[in-house]
Amino acid sequence: MAKIIYEVYQNQNTHSTAFGKFYARVKYLENLNTRKLSNHIAEHGSIYTPDVVYGVMEKFRSCLLEMLLESKRVKIEGLGTFYATIECSKGGAVSKDKFNVQKNIEGLHIRFLPEQEQETNISSRQFLKQAEFVNVDSLLKKEEETQNGGDSTGGNNSGSGTNSGSENQGGSQGENGQNQQNQTTDYALTISKSGTGSASVTHNGNAVASGSNLSEDDEVEISITPAEGQTPTATINGSSIELTEDGGVYSGSFAMPGQASTLVINTGTSGGDDDHNPIDTGN
Repeated sequence: MAKIIYEVYQNQNTHSTAFGKFYARVKYLENLNTRKLSNHIAEHGSIYTPDVVYGVMEKFRSCLLEMLLESKRVKIEGLGTFYATIECSKGGAVSKDKFNVQKNIEGLHIRFLPEQEQETNISSRQFLKQAEFVNVDSLLKKEEETQNGGDSTGGNNSGSGTNSGSENQGGSQGENGQNQQNQTTDYALTISKSGTGSASVTHNGNAVASGSNLSEDDEVEISITPAEGQTPTATINGSSIELTEDGGVYSGSFAMPGQASTLVINTGTSGGDDDHNPIDTGN
């Protein structure tokens, strides 16, 4: 089973309701570019050379962008679907005929929705079941023990020196970790709901309430049970979120933008003037 290396950090945002709480995040070991990934594929029983694999991947990249810019969604079986979403300016246009692309559209985002077919489901909860988690602190500790193993018979003075070095290294790691924590920026997610259906919003399996703070690129999942006979909709900062129906329940996801965000969910028949009421995540 593959291993996900993670580190535990403390939320340092004093404006967040999660201030002072501890969370986990992935500790990335390497950034693989196209060339390195091509070499990796070629070394795993492929009949193609790294150059051939690289050429195919480059063609895939350019064709994927071409298809997205032609307003098409691209599904890679067993992996997921790539699609584009529009980010609109806050407030929108006052009327349909007043909408202007240059004025009212601020961004075009490439999104990815993991495969959710039963045989190859890699949605966040299913993907979680395939991973083994290893705390980066335990790896550092093992590395220290390996490096200091030769000093274990050096008597009291040697032992004292080893402890001192360990403390200094630990202090340095603590300071580096603190600096990384201070660099973490959270963005408020305001959630509103209209309609007579119900919906829940989660991040890493935990309920997200209106006004919660999340980091950029945090994956947020939505589950909606709409009013009977209705088709729900959801947008983040004015951009539509693709919803997938399964047994009458609609689900979707989005990555937190690097800014304060507004998630608007319409679960079905209009509920009147409740468009900006905080969502009841307990439904």
